[in-house]
Amino acid sequence: MSARALAPWLQAQLVGLLAQRGHALLLAGPSGLGQYDLALALARAWLCERPTGQGACGECASCHAVDVRTHADLCALMPEVLSLELGWPLDEGAQKEIDDKKRKPSKLIRVEAARDAVAFTQTTRSRGNTKVILVYPAERMNMESANTLLKTLEEPVGEVRFILASESAHLLLPTIRSRCQTHAMVWPREQEALAWLVDEVSAAQATGKSATTAPTPAQAAVWLQAAGGRPDDALAWAASGLNAQAWSGLPKALARGDWSVLSDWPAAQQLAVLQKLCHDLMAHACGAPARFFPVAELPAAPRWTALAAWSRELMQAARSVEHPYNAGLMQEAWAARTRQVLAARPQ
Repeated sequence: MSARALAPWLQAQLVGLLAQRGHALLLAGPSGLGQYDLALALARAWLCERPTGQGACGECASCHAVDVRTHADLCALMPEVLSLELGWPLDEGAQKEIDDKKRKPSKLIRVEAARDAVAFTQTTRSRGNTKVILVYPAERMNMESANTLLKTLEEPVGEVRFILASESAHLLLPTIRSRCQTHAMVWPREQEALAWLVDEVSAAQATGKSATTAPTPAQAAVWLQAAGGRPDDALAWAASGLNAQAWSGLPKALARGDWSVLSDWPAAQQLAVLQKLCHDLMAHACGAPARFFPVAELPAAPRWTALAAWSRELMQAARSVEHPYNAGLMQEAWAARTRQVLAARPQ
């Protein structure tokens, strides 16, 4: 497993961060800006045997160990579902419980994993001069796991460095945030992001990892708009096979009551699309530019009171979308409510 080449805007941030001192760094920003990629690149550079001002050498034994997820001086503290997705090994006990069907992989960072991370800081280094704990997404620590890590984060034993990467830093405990140097993730320029997106999708096609249609600049612009300008999220849209015509026609299809345009998507993705549509309708009603959809393709704006109430309901739904009581009924309710709101014409 080789390291993914950093996007140019992430590489520029990496160079700046490597020049900083401090034992705890918080990478903060909305999803899709590359927090995980930047955090892993920092960890590789800190652990590298022959680092440069541009980052890790990519060739030494340490870099190879990070790439294959076996470096003894790197602890990746993540939810179990994400660890499995990204190829990070779980603790033997946790892996056995999951394999034996005693429980499902956790979507939060468990307190047991946080305790293991604290114990990790107290062992002797296997190589090099430092040990690194990478926490991602940091907001997935619950109260117990955050408090378990707090003392070690404030006063680490020996040469231990922390990288916390978060897509919702406001959800972190103030005591966690106050012990870190915060770096606000940089948004790429549009043309820079489009060029990177075309290159990434083309490379995925060349290696047979994507069945997406040929990426044209126009298609890449649709993916980037659907993602609200966030390049990693745009890459996920590209992998889903989204095309310009389908995305542009989605708002009016929902206004007609055609839920089939969303029916095959996961519930969380359906909810995200409804939130984007609600955002654009509210922005357009205020005279602001739409962010996610072509403004010409938006249906007539409903009454403001209906939009405001719908926005609150969607935010409430987001709290339990990963743990619905009945996913089918929930989505039927979303479809009915969407038709109702979009039919609420201004008086």
